[in-house]
Amino acid sequence: MIGRLCGTLLEKHPPTLLVDTNGVGYLVDVPMSTFYDLPALGERVTLLTQQVVREDAHLLYGFLTPAERDAFRLLIRISGVGPRTALAVLSGMSVVELAQAVTLQETGRLTRVPGIGKKTAERLLLELKGKLGAEIDSPGRQLAPDASVDVIRALLALGYSEREVSAATRELAKGAGVSDGIKQALKLLAKP
Repeated sequence: MIGRLCGTLLEKHPPTLLVDTNGVGYLVDVPMSTFYDLPALGERVTLLTQQVVREDAHLLYGFLTPAERDAFRLLIRISGVGPRTALAVLSGMSVVELAQAVTLQETGRLTRVPGIGKKTAERLLLELKGKLGAEIDSPGRQLAPDASVDVIRALLALGYSEREVSAATRELAKGAGVSDGIKQALKLLAKP
């Protein structure tokens, strides 16, 4: 099993990378969240990997963070969810956003991901409930659990995107209340 790759990034063709590791080139598929944070071609890259062995192929999936790889592993354990669907989910939302969708049981957030219908979204939420927060240390959950949900909903209602809300709530002080959390988040969102 290949668990990690360190090498030179030779090619980037979304979602596939070619990583040269001491003369051996590995084709690695990555979610777009990882793809956007990659270094330039010719530079060194380290990827945490998950190898998937099928009857007709040995496939390698790469991630920049342990949380992404852990979420991918949880997703592919769900019946009817393969590696391509798991990559689509992680390309369409961050691990923090996925954890929030699971916590809030928001089917709508998952159905916005291309290729995820209502039934698949409901199955994902059901299967991930109680597992995602237990296995993934989500940096976006810094507030008191009930306060964070209210802060997130308030910011979304104000028209901020899920990505902006996720970034802002990640920076909030631990244990902040709802009104303090909203004020702090708005200050963070106002910065250029």
